[in-house]
Amino acid sequence: MSEISYEQRRGQIENYFDRTAAAAWATLTSDAPVGRIRATVRAGRDQMRSNLVSWLGQDLKGKRILDAGCGTGALAVEAARLGAQVVAIDLSPTLVNLARERIPADVAHLVEFHSGDMLDKRLGHFDHVVAMDSIIHYDTEDAVNALAQLAERTSKSIVFTFAPRTPLLALMISVGRLLPRGDRAPWLEPMAETRIAELMKTHESLNDWQCARMHKVSSGFYKSKAMEWVRS
Repeated sequence: MSEISYEQRRGQIENYFDRTAAAAWATLTSDAPVGRIRATVRAGRDQMRSNLVSWLGQDLKGKRILDAGCGTGALAVEAARLGAQVVAIDLSPTLVNLARERIPADVAHLVEFHSGDMLDKRLGHFDHVVAMDSIIHYDTEDAVNALAQLAERTSKSIVFTFAPRTPLLALMISVGRLLPRGDRAPWLEPMAETRIAELMKTHESLNDWQCARMHKVSSGFYKSKAMEWVRS
């Protein structure tokens, strides 16, 4: 288990993205020019987002989708354009306000924005849950427990991304943890695919779920892997 709890890490993430990184995140998720490194991250995120939305299907009319960790709302917009009713939530009120400002008028009525915890039961039940880059800062056990709580209110599928465990990523994290605490982002917690599968297959709330497919994106400094879990 992680040395800090889910709630403590959630607080770190909220503080970082709502204060320290809000401006940089707004730029990264826009069409504004960025440096070479950030350009690779933007391209990787665009590729991953398109893949996750494609897994949901081409006709989402009548489907209710949770965009868990919506950031500035790009995925919510794509899902809404396919007809989905989207509940988009993020820990950062600043990013959620930006998402509201950016939402195109033609789909604004299909997206409901909230700032807060993606596990809030008051958000209701869903056909699909998408958690793109929103569990990557949590310990594997905490991440799976969060997914299990979402599964209790989801009827069809959960798609999510994680940072795959590699020697290079482990080295980068070790160096990053040498920085003064005030300079650090809530660092990535690399996960082993086999460990995620093991925990999900043995979790009591996920007995009737199974992994349907996976997809990997490697674009410069953006390296991520997606899993789709469906009710069997």
